[in-house]
Amino acid sequence: MPPGTSPTRATKTIRSRHAASWRQRVALLVVSMIVSAPAWAQWIGKQTACYANSIVANPNRPTVANPADITQYGVLELEYGWDRSWPEEGVHQTSLGGLLKFGLLCDLEFRWTTTSFLSQTDATGTHRSFGDNWLGPQVRVHRQTKQWPTLAFSYAAKISSASTEDGLGTGRVDHSLGFLASKDIAGVHFDFNATHYWIGRESASGFDQNDQLNLAFSHSIRGGLGFTGEFYGDTQLNRTTSRFVSSLWALTYTINPRLVMDGGFEGGLTSGGPQRRVFAGFTYSIGNVYPGWRRRRSSGSSP
Repeated sequence: MPPGTSPTRATKTIRSRHAASWRQRVALLVVSMIVSAPAWAQWIGKQTACYANSIVANPNRPTVANPADITQYGVLELEYGWDRSWPEEGVHQTSLGGLLKFGLLCDLEFRWTTTSFLSQTDATGTHRSFGDNWLGPQVRVHRQTKQWPTLAFSYAAKISSASTEDGLGTGRVDHSLGFLASKDIAGVHFDFNATHYWIGRESASGFDQNDQLNLAFSHSIRGGLGFTGEFYGDTQLNRTTSRFVSSLWALTYTINPRLVMDGGFEGGLTSGGPQRRVFAGFTYSIGNVYPGWRRRRSSGSSP
Protein backbone atom coordinates (compact mmCIF):
# COMPACT_ATOMS: atom_id res chain seq x y z
CA MET A 1 0.00 0.00 0.00
CA PRO A 2 1.50 3.40 -0.94
CA PRO A 3 2.37 5.71 1.98
CA GLY A 4 -0.38 8.14 2.88
CA THR A 5 -3.28 5.94 1.74
CA SER A 6 -5.90 4.62 4.16
CA PRO A 7 -5.80 0.93 5.17
CA THR A 8 -8.62 -1.33 4.02
CA ARG A 9 -11.33 -2.53 6.40
CA ALA A 10 -9.79 -6.02 6.43
CA THR A 11 -6.39 -4.60 7.33
CA LYS A 12 -7.92 -2.50 10.08
CA THR A 13 -9.71 -5.58 11.48
CA ILE A 14 -6.48 -7.59 11.52
CA ARG A 15 -4.62 -4.77 13.26
CA SER A 16 -7.44 -4.41 15.78
CA ARG A 17 -7.18 -8.12 16.60
CA HIS A 18 -3.41 -7.80 16.98
CA ALA A 19 -3.88 -4.83 19.33
CA ALA A 20 -6.41 -6.80 21.43
CA SER A 21 -3.97 -9.71 21.58
CA TRP A 22 -1.19 -7.42 22.79
CA ARG A 23 -3.47 -5.92 25.46
CA GLN A 24 -4.18 -9.43 26.75
CA ARG A 25 -0.44 -10.16 26.88
CA VAL A 26 0.23 -6.97 28.84
CA ALA A 27 -2.52 -7.87 31.33
CA LEU A 28 -1.10 -11.39 31.71
CA LEU A 29 2.39 -9.97 32.27
CA VAL A 30 1.15 -7.62 35.00
CA VAL A 31 -0.78 -10.42 36.76
CA SER A 32 2.27 -12.70 36.60
CA MET A 33 4.48 -10.00 38.11
CA ILE A 34 2.00 -9.44 40.96
CA VAL A 35 1.65 -13.17 41.71
CA SER A 36 5.40 -13.83 41.68
CA ALA A 37 6.40 -10.63 43.52
CA PRO A 38 6.63 -12.10 47.07
CA ALA A 39 8.94 -14.99 46.10
CA TRP A 40 11.03 -12.73 43.86
CA ALA A 41 11.35 -10.14 46.62
CA GLN A 42 12.51 -12.78 49.12
CA TRP A 43 15.30 -13.81 46.73
CA ILE A 44 16.42 -10.46 45.38
CA GLY A 45 16.35 -8.76 48.79
CA LYS A 46 19.26 -10.97 49.88
CA GLN A 47 21.48 -10.34 46.87
CA THR A 48 22.89 -6.87 47.47
CA ALA A 49 23.30 -4.27 50.18
CA CYS A 50 22.41 -1.02 48.45
CA TYR A 51 19.28 0.14 50.24
CA ALA A 52 18.94 3.91 50.63
CA ASN A 53 18.50 5.28 54.14
CA SER A 54 15.22 6.94 53.14
CA ILE A 55 12.88 6.90 50.15
CA VAL A 56 13.19 9.87 47.80
CA ALA A 57 11.30 10.27 44.51
CA ASN A 58 13.26 10.37 41.24
CA PRO A 59 10.89 12.19 38.84
CA ASN A 60 11.18 11.65 35.10
CA ARG A 61 8.31 14.10 34.66
CA PRO A 62 7.66 16.66 33.38
CA THR A 63 10.38 16.69 30.71
CA VAL A 64 10.64 14.50 27.64
CA ALA A 65 14.21 13.73 28.70
CA ASN A 66 14.79 11.15 31.43
CA PRO A 67 17.42 11.38 34.18
CA ALA A 68 20.34 8.96 34.04
CA ASP A 69 19.86 8.15 37.73
CA ILE A 70 17.38 5.38 38.36
CA THR A 71 14.73 4.58 40.96
CA GLN A 72 16.15 3.54 44.34
CA TYR A 73 16.83 -0.14 44.92
CA GLY A 74 13.63 -2.03 45.70
CA VAL A 75 11.40 1.04 45.34
CA LEU A 76 8.21 1.05 43.28
CA GLU A 77 7.47 4.50 41.89
CA LEU A 78 4.50 5.86 39.94
CA GLU A 79 4.28 8.89 37.65
CA TYR A 80 0.91 9.93 36.25
CA GLY A 81 -0.55 12.95 34.56
CA TRP A 82 -3.01 14.74 32.28
CA ASP A 83 -2.00 16.07 28.89
CA ARG A 84 -3.73 18.29 26.30
CA SER A 85 -2.07 19.01 22.95
CA TRP A 86 -2.82 20.66 19.62
CA PRO A 87 -0.55 18.80 17.15
CA GLU A 88 -1.92 20.56 14.08
CA GLU A 89 -4.65 22.94 12.95
CA GLY A 90 -8.13 21.59 13.72
CA VAL A 91 -6.85 18.65 15.81
CA HIS A 92 -6.53 18.32 19.57
CA GLN A 93 -5.66 15.37 21.78
CA THR A 94 -6.28 14.63 25.47
CA SER A 95 -4.58 11.82 27.33
CA LEU A 96 -4.07 10.31 30.76
CA GLY A 97 -0.98 8.22 31.26
CA GLY A 98 1.99 7.43 33.36
CA LEU A 99 5.17 5.56 34.08
CA LEU A 100 5.63 2.74 36.60
CA LYS A 101 9.28 2.24 37.62
CA PHE A 102 10.86 -0.40 39.80
CA GLY A 103 14.44 -0.42 41.14
CA LEU A 104 15.13 -4.06 40.37
CA LEU A 105 18.86 -3.91 41.18
CA CYS A 106 21.23 -1.22 42.44
CA ASP A 107 21.82 0.06 38.91
CA LEU A 108 18.92 -1.46 36.99
CA GLU A 109 15.34 -0.26 36.81
CA PHE A 110 12.38 -1.71 34.94
CA ARG A 111 10.04 0.77 33.24
CA TRP A 112 6.46 0.49 32.02
CA THR A 113 5.10 3.57 30.22
CA THR A 114 1.40 3.46 29.47
CA THR A 115 -1.34 5.73 28.15
CA SER A 116 -4.53 4.58 29.87
CA PHE A 117 -6.80 7.00 27.99
CA LEU A 118 -6.37 8.75 24.64
CA SER A 119 -8.89 11.00 22.89
CA GLN A 120 -8.49 12.83 19.58
CA THR A 121 -10.90 15.31 18.03
CA ASP A 122 -10.55 16.23 14.37
CA ALA A 123 -12.73 16.85 11.31
CA THR A 124 -14.11 13.29 11.46
CA GLY A 125 -15.24 13.56 15.09
CA THR A 126 -13.93 12.45 18.48
CA HIS A 127 -12.17 9.10 18.81
CA ARG A 128 -11.23 7.44 22.12
CA SER A 129 -9.01 4.50 22.92
CA PHE A 130 -6.37 3.03 25.17
CA GLY A 131 -2.93 4.28 24.22
CA ASP A 132 0.22 2.28 23.55
CA ASN A 133 2.52 0.67 26.12
CA TRP A 134 6.33 0.80 26.29
CA LEU A 135 8.32 -1.74 28.33
CA GLY A 136 12.04 -1.94 28.98
CA PRO A 137 15.02 -1.49 31.31
CA GLN A 138 17.37 1.36 32.12
CA VAL A 139 20.89 0.52 33.26
CA ARG A 140 23.12 2.98 35.11
CA VAL A 141 26.76 2.35 34.21
CA HIS A 142 28.44 5.21 36.13
CA ARG A 143 27.44 7.33 39.10
CA GLN A 144 28.11 11.05 39.21
CA THR A 145 31.51 12.20 40.42
CA LYS A 146 33.11 15.63 40.53
CA GLN A 147 34.48 15.21 37.01
CA TRP A 148 31.93 12.89 35.38
CA PRO A 149 28.13 12.82 35.07
CA THR A 150 25.89 9.89 35.83
CA LEU A 151 25.74 7.71 32.70
CA ALA A 152 23.07 5.21 31.66
CA PHE A 153 21.59 3.29 28.74
CA SER A 154 17.93 2.46 28.13
CA TYR A 155 15.95 0.21 25.83
CA ALA A 156 12.18 0.05 25.30
CA ALA A 157 9.79 -1.79 23.01
CA LYS A 158 6.31 -0.52 22.19
CA ILE A 159 3.40 -2.90 22.57
CA SER A 160 0.74 -1.51 20.25
CA SER A 161 -2.59 -1.24 22.06
CA ALA A 162 -4.07 2.03 20.73
CA SER A 163 -6.95 1.81 18.28
CA THR A 164 -5.85 1.45 14.66
CA GLU A 165 -9.40 1.79 13.33
CA ASP A 166 -9.63 5.35 14.65
CA GLY A 167 -6.10 6.26 13.60
CA LEU A 168 -4.82 6.54 17.19
CA GLY A 169 -2.29 3.73 16.83
CA THR A 170 -0.21 2.03 14.15
CA GLY A 171 -0.60 -1.61 15.19
CA ARG A 172 3.18 -1.98 14.85
CA VAL A 173 5.98 -2.69 17.31
CA ASP A 174 8.53 0.12 17.76
CA HIS A 175 11.91 0.14 19.52
CA SER A 176 14.13 2.76 21.15
CA LEU A 177 17.71 2.72 22.39
CA GLY A 178 18.96 5.66 24.43
CA PHE A 179 22.07 7.12 26.04
CA LEU A 180 21.53 9.29 29.12
CA ALA A 181 23.80 11.62 31.10
CA SER A 182 22.97 13.74 34.17
CA LYS A 183 25.12 16.25 36.06
CA ASP A 184 24.73 18.89 38.75
CA ILE A 185 26.65 22.06 37.84
CA ALA A 186 26.60 25.21 40.00
CA GLY A 187 23.27 24.33 41.56
CA VAL A 188 21.60 23.48 38.23
CA HIS A 189 20.71 19.89 37.33
CA PHE A 190 21.16 18.89 33.67
CA ASP A 191 19.78 15.83 31.83
CA PHE A 192 21.02 14.99 28.34
CA ASN A 193 19.46 12.21 26.22
CA ALA A 194 20.31 10.87 22.78
CA THR A 195 17.80 8.28 21.55
CA HIS A 196 17.50 6.27 18.35
CA TYR A 197 14.05 5.04 17.30
CA TRP A 198 12.95 2.19 15.02
CA ILE A 199 9.32 2.92 14.09
CA GLY A 200 7.36 0.11 12.43
CA ARG A 201 5.94 1.11 9.06
CA GLU A 202 2.15 1.00 8.86
CA SER A 203 1.84 0.04 5.19
CA ALA A 204 4.99 -2.02 4.62
CA SER A 205 7.46 -4.27 6.38
CA GLY A 206 10.51 -2.90 8.15
CA PHE A 207 11.18 0.24 10.13
CA ASP A 208 11.64 3.95 9.61
CA GLN A 209 14.38 5.40 11.82
CA ASN A 210 15.14 8.73 13.41
CA ASP A 211 16.94 10.29 16.37
CA GLN A 212 15.95 12.52 19.25
CA LEU A 213 18.23 14.84 21.25
CA ASN A 214 17.16 16.38 24.59
CA LEU A 215 18.71 18.84 27.00
CA ALA A 216 16.73 19.52 30.17
CA PHE A 217 17.68 21.66 33.15
CA SER A 218 16.14 22.34 36.55
CA HIS A 219 16.80 24.58 39.54
CA SER A 220 15.24 25.11 42.94
CA ILE A 221 13.48 28.47 43.36
CA ARG A 222 12.51 28.46 47.02
CA GLY A 223 11.53 25.76 49.46
CA GLY A 224 9.87 22.94 47.54
CA LEU A 225 9.24 25.07 44.45
CA GLY A 226 11.41 24.41 41.40
CA PHE A 227 11.73 25.41 37.76
CA THR A 228 12.36 23.09 34.78
CA GLY A 229 13.07 23.81 31.12
CA GLU A 230 13.95 21.69 28.10
CA PHE A 231 14.94 21.96 24.46
CA TYR A 232 14.60 18.86 22.29
CA GLY A 233 14.16 17.83 18.70
CA ASP A 234 13.67 14.91 16.31
CA THR A 235 15.30 14.24 12.98
CA GLN A 236 13.10 13.41 9.98
CA LEU A 237 11.41 10.02 10.26
CA ASN A 238 10.03 9.65 6.74
CA ARG A 239 8.45 11.66 3.92
CA THR A 240 5.36 12.46 5.98
CA THR A 241 6.98 13.07 9.40
CA SER A 242 9.47 15.92 9.26
CA ARG A 243 12.12 17.03 11.72
CA PHE A 244 11.27 19.54 14.44
CA VAL A 245 12.54 21.41 17.50
CA SER A 246 10.43 22.12 20.58
CA SER A 247 10.73 23.64 24.06
CA LEU A 248 9.10 22.80 27.38
CA TRP A 249 8.71 24.89 30.55
CA ALA A 250 7.32 23.81 33.91
CA LEU A 251 7.12 24.39 37.65
CA THR A 252 7.52 21.57 40.15
CA TYR A 253 6.63 21.42 43.83
CA THR A 254 8.02 18.88 46.28
CA ILE A 255 5.30 18.25 48.87
CA ASN A 256 7.52 15.74 50.67
CA PRO A 257 10.53 13.68 49.55
CA ARG A 258 8.26 10.98 48.13
CA LEU A 259 5.69 13.19 46.34
CA VAL A 260 6.41 15.79 43.64
CA MET A 261 3.76 17.72 41.65
CA ASP A 262 4.34 19.41 38.29
CA GLY A 263 2.60 21.50 35.66
CA GLY A 264 3.61 23.43 32.58
CA PHE A 265 3.41 23.89 28.83
CA GLU A 266 5.28 23.04 25.63
CA GLY A 267 5.71 25.31 22.64
CA GLY A 268 7.03 24.15 19.29
CA LEU A 269 9.91 26.17 17.86
CA THR A 270 9.55 24.81 14.32
CA SER A 271 6.82 23.17 12.25
CA GLY A 272 6.41 19.41 12.27
CA GLY A 273 6.29 18.87 16.03
CA PRO A 274 3.99 19.51 19.00
CA GLN A 275 2.90 23.13 18.51
CA ARG A 276 1.08 23.58 21.82
CA ARG A 277 0.74 21.33 24.85
CA VAL A 278 -0.24 21.80 28.49
CA PHE A 279 0.16 19.19 31.20
CA ALA A 280 -0.03 18.48 34.93
CA GLY A 281 0.89 15.45 36.98
CA PHE A 282 2.76 13.93 39.90
CA THR A 283 5.51 11.50 40.90
CA TYR A 284 5.02 9.31 43.97
CA SER A 285 7.36 6.75 45.52
CA ILE A 286 4.95 4.05 46.67
CA GLY A 287 7.43 2.18 48.86
CA ASN A 288 10.20 -0.38 49.02
CA VAL A 289 8.88 -3.88 48.32
CA TYR A 290 12.01 -5.82 49.30
CA PRO A 291 12.02 -7.50 52.75
CA GLY A 292 15.50 -6.18 53.58
CA TRP A 293 14.12 -2.63 53.68
CA ARG A 294 11.46 -3.59 56.22
CA ARG A 295 14.07 -5.32 58.39
CA ARG A 296 16.23 -2.18 58.30
CA ARG A 297 13.25 -0.05 59.28
CA SER A 298 12.23 -2.34 62.15
CA SER A 299 15.82 -2.52 63.46
CA GLY A 300 16.11 1.28 63.42
CA SER A 301 18.98 1.40 60.96
CA SER A 302 17.19 3.97 58.79
CA PRO A 303 15.45 7.20 59.78
